[in-house]
Amino acid sequence: MKEVDYIVVGCGLASISFCEKLYKNGHSFVVFDDGSQQSSLVAAGLYNPVILKRFTEVWKAKKQLSIALPVYEVIEKRLGIKIDYQLQILRRFASIEEQNLWFSAADKPSLESYLSTTIIKNSNINVVAPFGFGEVLQAGRLDTETLIRHYKKFLIEKDSLRNEAFVYENLSINDLKVSYNNIKAKKVVFAEGFGVKNNPFFKDFPLNGTKGEVLTIKAPDLKIDFAIKSSVFIIPLGQDNYVVGSTYNWTDKSNNPTEEGKEELTSKLKTFIKCDFEVVNHVAGIRPTVKDRRPLIGAHEDHQNIYVLNGLGTRGVMIAPYVANELYNFIENNAELDREIDFRRFNS
Repeated sequence: MKEVDYIVVGCGLASISFCEKLYKNGHSFVVFDDGSQQSSLVAAGLYNPVILKRFTEVWKAKKQLSIALPVYEVIEKRLGIKIDYQLQILRRFASIEEQNLWFSAADKPSLESYLSTTIIKNSNINVVAPFGFGEVLQAGRLDTETLIRHYKKFLIEKDSLRNEAFVYENLSINDLKVSYNNIKAKKVVFAEGFGVKNNPFFKDFPLNGTKGEVLTIKAPDLKIDFAIKSSVFIIPLGQDNYVVGSTYNWTDKSNNPTEEGKEELTSKLKTFIKCDFEVVNHVAGIRPTVKDRRPLIGAHEDHQNIYVLNGLGTRGVMIAPYVANELYNFIENNAELDREIDFRRFNS
């Protein structure tokens, strides 16, 4: 019988961030993951402190960035990988009115350090941007696929990963410990993204699933080394490859890419990119979104050693280390949960 402090279910951004807290503080743990949840794996990985549709600050952006970036730096050094890339993100203006809205937003104290007041003129013949761009500061891209792949290798080396589905019926719970097959643990944290909809311990969880589809294209003539946010975003990967995304589908709950999603992305891309391109990859995943766009964390009402870490939505790269930190302090240090992230806020 293997004895650990924690069982963690899932191996996406939320789980990895929580495992980092456990590792840093000397807790033993085992992670279960069957690869069924794709949202972290297929995420484009952009992080920026501004909602570029409305030119407003991301919720707790400063705090999230101050926690997230050092976490990813620690992982890079320990695993000997590069995952965090500083990246220039340019918001394409569709009109003079959008330029004016940008300048108004940049005057706000909460946004002045994130929005450049210098309009960047377009000089690329294959990009349509007659009104230029606004530059987002303190932004970048996390290579989530590389992170997850190498983090799983790290867990395997520690004998801390089980590549299998977690069978809820096999979990036995008492006040002091839980047991699952040949493992005894003090606590269980479910960080399984949209997969929590199948979890009987959180069967009434107020989680919506939003399907997102993302393309990888090859465009040899485009030649940009910055990301553009317009009706869709396009992110350079190197070697003339770019990520294009993403769609938002609130009804389809499968991980299967669709022709409709591909057509939507390519047609929007063609409104501001003039060169030829080839679609070389097409993936999809279900984002764990919440109607108030806030995370869902906390303890099970009947089992105080069963916890949930979920609801990261479309900004998991920034928010995951922050909420992992909040949940850890709630569990280990008896800290009070902020009501904005406590899933009980939806209880009637």
